[in-house]
Amino acid sequence: MSEKSSSSGSDEDVDPESGQPVELGGILSKWTNYIHGWQDRWVVLKNNTLSYYKSEDEREYGCRGSLCLSKAVITPHEFDECRFDISVNDSVWYLRAEDPEHRLQWIESIELHKAESGYGSETSLRRHGSMLSLTSAASALSAASTSSFKKGHRLREKLAEMETFRDILCRQVDTLQKYFDSCADVSKDEFQRDRVVEEDEDDFPTTTKPDGEYNHNNNGSKEKLFSPASPKGMNGIDFKGEAITFKATTAGILSTLSHCIELMMKREDSWQKRLDKELEKRRRVEDAYKSAVNELKKKSHYGGPDYEEGPNSLINEDEFFDAVEAALDRQDKIEEQCQSEKVRIPRLTPVPPGDVYSTIGTHRFATKVYRREVEENGIVLDPLKATHSVKGVTGHEVCHYFWDTAVRLDWETTIENFNLVETLSDNAVIVYQTHKRVWPASQRDVLYLSAIRKILATNENDPDTWLVCNFSVDHDNAPPTNRCVRAKINVAMICQTLVSPPEGDKEISRDNILCKITYVANVNPGGWAPASVLRAVAKREYPKFLKRFTSYVQDKTSGKPILF
Repeated sequence: MSEKSSSSGSDEDVDPESGQPVELGGILSKWTNYIHGWQDRWVVLKNNTLSYYKSEDEREYGCRGSLCLSKAVITPHEFDECRFDISVNDSVWYLRAEDPEHRLQWIESIELHKAESGYGSETSLRRHGSMLSLTSAASALSAASTSSFKKGHRLREKLAEMETFRDILCRQVDTLQKYFDSCADVSKDEFQRDRVVEEDEDDFPTTTKPDGEYNHNNNGSKEKLFSPASPKGMNGIDFKGEAITFKATTAGILSTLSHCIELMMKREDSWQKRLDKELEKRRRVEDAYKSAVNELKKKSHYGGPDYEEGPNSLINEDEFFDAVEAALDRQDKIEEQCQSEKVRIPRLTPVPPGDVYSTIGTHRFATKVYRREVEENGIVLDPLKATHSVKGVTGHEVCHYFWDTAVRLDWETTIENFNLVETLSDNAVIVYQTHKRVWPASQRDVLYLSAIRKILATNENDPDTWLVCNFSVDHDNAPPTNRCVRAKINVAMICQTLVSPPEGDKEISRDNILCKITYVANVNPGGWAPASVLRAVAKREYPKFLKRFTSYVQDKTSGKPILF
């Protein structure tokens, strides 16, 4: 796995000209599903969006998925130093970088893009929160006011009274204002007249009049010119009556306000109880929603990398066992469907008298499996030995089809990819193969040297022996990868051909031959799969493997010359 930045992603996190975060592109491993596991993808970080493509060359065809980082949550993995997860609502991306340094670079770049998007900062959150609060408060006040006024007949009556008092009070205020204006004008006239009289008092005699106004006569006296103005005489306003009415109006207003406040308080208590009930209902609904979302997340993420085989797997041993059993059952069904689609010619072979081997269909075999339980550092290393017998084929034919890489995929149904790394000789090759994923177990790969030999018998009465040996090796062209767990194997298939003499002068046919097979395997699966699961799989799969393989050899050799 490798990673590189695109040309737009320099060492600086922010473009000095635009002030925006730079684009970042590179290869990251993305968890696809429990079948294919981790896959390398070309990931691009640009304009607050994280997108991925199958490869860099396929960018022109469009991305395969993208995430808006405004509300994304970036979580570095607790144990895996190269992994980090990005979640937006229910969508989760599991990503792995080449090393911890690259992981840190990606996380910092993503956080920078997220911060520049306008979300997440304290200022923006406070601004959005204030707007939301104002809007919510206004809506709540409007709703409460409207609902309160629409309900409550008595409250509407009191409000109508308030409208009447307001009209009366406005008219009284206008009347009193006119009276005050008139008083102000009279006071001003009297002030001006008194000033003129005082200025001329020394020059003219005055004569006093009974009404208090003076007029200047020829004798130098002054006399009163105007009679004093009375408040009642100004525009016919009764100041005392207006004052009493004003007082009564204000008293009525205060009384009505008291009644309104009392009604509102009663109404508030009623609505508060309703509000409490609604809040309780909402709380229960929210709790149920959160519970449902959590359950949905568990189900949707059950195939994620946190539940696969590993030292920190979230799946327990029983769940692991059940999942492996279910996956193997699905593979068996698929294999049975494939076999049923093939056109097979039935082959009926008569059973000789005294045949000691059991018969199942047209295949005859007697299989026994021996296993010894051995563990090393918690890893199951159980040596296994299986004996098997099959009629109608020779040891040479069995070993040939077991060793020949050209037909390996015809009978081996557990292999996903197969590659011939190097040919050492006519009877020795180095092979690399990856096995199909059985979730939640990690995918396994094997690199081994395979050789076929014929061992001549030391005694003329003993049959010759054919042998195929497969054992793990290292090779520069097939180094271990992070996608698979490298298993170590040491396997041998030993075959001997037993021939029973034909009757009379008949030639030896396939009815006269029997192949005895001894299969020995010592496998180190690596990884962290539970011991009980590995032993159960071995007990189940090895007999099936031998039966499937020998059935294939019988079909391939049927009607062909015998190869001793």
